[in-house]
Amino acid sequence: MIQAFTRSLAQLTDRSILVILLKVVLLTILLFLLFGVAAYFGLVSLFAQLGWEGGGFAAAAAAAIIAILTGLLLFRIVAIFVLNIFSDDIVDAVERRYYPDWAEAAKPPGYTLGIKMGLASTGRALGYNILAAPLYAVLLVTGIGVPIAFFAVNGLLLGRDLQDMVAARHVRDYQNLKAEWNLPKVPRFILGLIAALLLAIPFVNFLAPVLAAAMATHLVHGRRT
Repeated sequence: MIQAFTRSLAQLTDRSILVILLKVVLLTILLFLLFGVAAYFGLVSLFAQLGWEGGGFAAAAAAAIIAILTGLLLFRIVAIFVLNIFSDDIVDAVERRYYPDWAEAAKPPGYTLGIKMGLASTGRALGYNILAAPLYAVLLVTGIGVPIAFFAVNGLLLGRDLQDMVAARHVRDYQNLKAEWNLPKVPRFILGLIAALLLAIPFVNFLAPVLAAAMATHLVHGRRT
């Protein structure tokens, strides 16, 4: 795990990884900006229907607040969705440097499958966190229980997502992976937990998706070899 992290961190300086990182960051920011713009026009329309003249400034301020709060709450979901789109490029860069034989044998899944996997990941993240909402509410009285439960739930989800990103290049039916492509439960959870924690740290969270995908590549191939 430590070697996977240090190798992934060192490769962030590679030009190919930097280009992918830029794409992930820009697309993630663009999605939140589009959400903010949509919120602005929606509020302007609402204020107009209510007969509130001069509500443009209020709509802009409210839209900015909504966009910021949405970014804080949903950054993990949006970032992983975007990561799925470019995950093959990240895994390919790592494989070509450290696992060239596997890179040559890989069958890139393409952006269509990446979007499909991203939507599936988004659905799981929303669904499981909604199901866990009563638990979060109960744990509010403990003070620290909510973040522990939140990171545990999302660590489990992210570990699977990251593993599947690597396997999708080599196994067409990534939803029914054979044993050799499945990471053991504990390392997979730790991988997901690290990703979830990094995604919660401001500014570091922009690096987290690429770093986590690179780590997953090392862990999956490290186990196979």
